[in-house]
Amino acid sequence: MSTSDKFENKADELKGKAKEAAGKATDDEQLEAEGRTDQVGANLKQAGEKIKDVFKS
Repeated sequence: MSTSDKFENKADELKGKAKEAAGKATDDEQLEAEGRTDQVGANLKQAGEKIKDVFKS
C-alpha cells in the first residue's frame, strides 16, 4: 500500500467520523448514516490494499 493511499483512506475515515459526529450533534440521522457509510468504505479500501500488499511480497 502506498503512503498516499494510506493517507487518503485515513482521511476518508476521519471525514466519515466527522460527518457522523455532526449528524449526532444536529439530530440529522441521514448525515450520521452517511458518516458511518464513509467509514466502512474507507476501512474496506484499507483492507483491500493490505491484501494486495500480502500478495506482492
